[in-house]
Amino acid sequence: MMFFSKLVTYIPSLLKGLGITLELTLLSAIIGFFAAIFLVVGVLYGNRFFKILCNFIITIIRGTPMMVQLFLIYFGLPGINIKLSPLTAAVIAFIINSSAYQAEYLKGGFMAISKEQIEAAYSIGLNKWDAIRLIVFPQAFRFAIPALSNEIVYLIQYTSVAYTIGLPELFYISKNFASKTYMNLEIYLFIGIIYLIFIYIITKLTDIVEKKLYIPGFDTSHLK
Repeated sequence: MMFFSKLVTYIPSLLKGLGITLELTLLSAIIGFFAAIFLVVGVLYGNRFFKILCNFIITIIRGTPMMVQLFLIYFGLPGINIKLSPLTAAVIAFIINSSAYQAEYLKGGFMAISKEQIEAAYSIGLNKWDAIRLIVFPQAFRFAIPALSNEIVYLIQYTSVAYTIGLPELFYISKNFASKTYMNLEIYLFIGIIYLIFIYIITKLTDIVEKKLYIPGFDTSHLK
């Protein structure tokens, strides 16, 4: 009971932290998705230069820890007179990181589309980019939904890393609560439950989207 009586005074801060966590997750997932489209199209359909460039970007991003990328942006850029707020730095770092992983997930979806469909698109007068936009991408996106939903789940969990640069997201607020009340076990269990609830909600929402956009003959259950 003592925990909940102390928790009441932190509810406004926790709600604000939760809002920042969700904002960071959604911005990173949505903007990262559009960046991922550019990367995967460059890898699969670009000329030699863009294939090498996009593959290089994906490899570098996936090969380095997110915290390194976050620190490089927040602590490194001031060395060249670029100073960003913790939220801006976190959003940029998370977008960059998420775009590389989403590109890999989309790549699997793109590669699942048979070449015969592209050839059929050419036969009815579509050029390469129209064939990608109208024929390949809609199917590739649907095929990649299970893996993309996992990325959103990971992003919710990874947002806790942003506390290291002072961003007052959910984990940062809970850590502050623990340091002042010494109720470490209680607050971290409570915050863990909050994370679980939101991850459950997102999982159910993506299941609904997947069923709505299901393509007959495409079994994506093994990707979950």
